[in-house]
Amino acid sequence: MKRPLQPIESRSIPEMVTTELRRSIVSGDLPPGETFSLRKIAAMLDVSFIPVREALRSLESEGLVITRPGRSACVAPLHLDDLQGIYRLRRSLEPDLAARSSLLISDAALDRLQAQAEDFGHERHTIQTVYDAHHAFHAALLAPAATAWDMRVLNSLWRAAERYIRIGFSKLDPDPRDKSRRQHAHETLIDTFRQRDPYAVADAVLVHLKRNEATALRALSDDPRVATDDGPGT
Repeated sequence: MKRPLQPIESRSIPEMVTTELRRSIVSGDLPPGETFSLRKIAAMLDVSFIPVREALRSLESEGLVITRPGRSACVAPLHLDDLQGIYRLRRSLEPDLAARSSLLISDAALDRLQAQAEDFGHERHTIQTVYDAHHAFHAALLAPAATAWDMRVLNSLWRAAERYIRIGFSKLDPDPRDKSRRQHAHETLIDTFRQRDPYAVADAVLVHLKRNEATALRALSDDPRVATDDGPGT
């Protein structure tokens, strides 16, 4: 069920406005291509016009909104070729980091991640409730071998992919089989890491990324809000 925009508390207003708008955009509550006035958003959030304008500047730099002359903006459209570009970059980085991390990560860390992977299949979860934990799971797998710059680049790519994943995979959530697939896919990664074979780990991460990309593309390909190589969505 969609959750409407929530009123913003008085402290750290620009940051909180940015957080709430980002949440609504990446979850699809503010759908791709939707146009809105800044004053309307300010009224919905119960804040003044100025922090909304500041928030939209930040979100525009993240590629989530497009501001227009005057006092309106729209949610940036989704493009399948952008999603493919994001995954192409991820495939060039994550398998190598995972291979090196598999020789460094502790057994205790893998045990903790195993428990998280098992929880991913719980019936209470949707992609919306599990996404942040899923993000943290992959960050923890790569962290032992990752530099600060590696994580900056990866976090940028993960954030760019977030809206596609949340919107695309949410279409699969009604199917209980998808929850078990999600659990199994991440348990397989942990099992492969436990082998301490860098080549096997790199292959497993590559397969994982390719499968997720294909699933997201399939889920989004018939969405009229999503642009394809043939032209923009409606």
